[in-house]
Amino acid sequence: MGAIMLQGTGSDVGKSVLVAGLCRALVRRGYRVRPFKPQNMSNNAAVTSDGGEIGRAQALQAMACGVAPHTDMNPVLLKPQADRTSQLIVHGQVRGALGSGNFRAARGQLLAAVLESYGRLKAQCDIVVVEGAGSPAEINLRAGDIANMGFARAANVPVVLVGDIDRGGVIAAVVGTRTVIDPEDAAMIRGFLINKFRGDPALFEDGYAQIESLSGWRGMGVVPWLDAVSRLPSEDAVVLEQRSFSSEAPLVVACPVLPRISNFDDLDPLKLEPAVDLRMIGPGQPIPAEAALVILPGSKATIADMRALVKQGWDIDIRAHHRRGGAVLGICGGYQMLGRSIGDPEGLEGPPGSVAGLGLLDVQTVLSGTKTLKAVQGRALGADFSGYEMHMGRTGGPDCAQPFALLDGQPDGAISRDGRVMGSYVHGLLASTDLRDALLQRVGGRSAGADHDRSVEDALDDIAVRLETHADIDAMVALATG
Repeated sequence: MGAIMLQGTGSDVGKSVLVAGLCRALVRRGYRVRPFKPQNMSNNAAVTSDGGEIGRAQALQAMACGVAPHTDMNPVLLKPQADRTSQLIVHGQVRGALGSGNFRAARGQLLAAVLESYGRLKAQCDIVVVEGAGSPAEINLRAGDIANMGFARAANVPVVLVGDIDRGGVIAAVVGTRTVIDPEDAAMIRGFLINKFRGDPALFEDGYAQIESLSGWRGMGVVPWLDAVSRLPSEDAVVLEQRSFSSEAPLVVACPVLPRISNFDDLDPLKLEPAVDLRMIGPGQPIPAEAALVILPGSKATIADMRALVKQGWDIDIRAHHRRGGAVLGICGGYQMLGRSIGDPEGLEGPPGSVAGLGLLDVQTVLSGTKTLKAVQGRALGADFSGYEMHMGRTGGPDCAQPFALLDGQPDGAISRDGRVMGSYVHGLLASTDLRDALLQRVGGRSAGADHDRSVEDALDDIAVRLETHADIDAMVALATG
């Protein structure tokens, strides 16, 4: 039938959540819906049903639509490896790396791949809900754009512009976007949404009317601050700087936030545990001595992050934590860091080379070969679980003789001889209530038994209900199908 696109006045204005909420609201109305993001940049990714990878936000949006994630939902994914280099994923598979110098030229050539995916999705459903990236007001990036107006005009998809009132200056952000963008781009925008409003909406009625008058665009609602968002997995690492996890809970779990941290939503299920005080440890902060468990998460550049860990002195803290009897869990890149060494002879993550690991597991890792992308089921610590693998590299050594898990009978990961250091390549482990409970019992705690997937589903429903109340969904459906 059609499509509608949400673009933003800037990054982190809430586009991903609004797309997910709109998808769920439309599904609740009986529409067949698919999410789509032409180009994404994130190190938080998910494995798809067709054996590729897409941004974590699009996997959440697929969940909101009640369908399995597919590579067509995010045909171009950029995964930052260094300040000026990103791994390029097209249709779910690695296509090499792009630097800041050649990205602009290369991205224009990717529009055909984007439109292929969009066409396939559109044929499967009633409405495609599209998410932009960054802002169309970044007019210095307009030439060759495939993420915002470049896609909207090529596919003839109407746009609703999202402004974030919580950060301030939303009138200038929306009206300023209208002022700086090309008139033909501005014609694609049919309305605006104000997001993250706190307090009495009546206080913003004059400002809302002024935006309508100055922009010439129709207002489509003022969406309040959505508390349910805290129960959703986050895609952007910026949220790690904004959230405070500290509490009075008795069991401290610490996670160092490394520069290229990836798939940190692996830790989200711990937020459901009232007995767990999950602390995300930023640069310049020590690993707390009272931690019962330290978790090393995934990384997009394991060798670089291992060096960053040492630079912060966290290697000293983690070894001291282990000597005091504390437990350590490494997931994917974090598992690799727990070993004796990490080698990159082919230069997959940067210049060829190797680095010493923490040496808490008697294993060694070599980054080579084809990237592993697959959903898995298995058993670990006496509990069944499901998850996914997404990694390059092979790890082996004496401690692999005591694997962390069995995946369809095949060993995964390793456990140290003292049983207090564990590593696995599987993401999503902690979403399993039984496995989460088994892990917490090893460090003196217990799970409250909350169902993580159910919590996410309920949050999506809550957001959909709020959008039905505060956003003009009828108008957006009319735009999409008109």
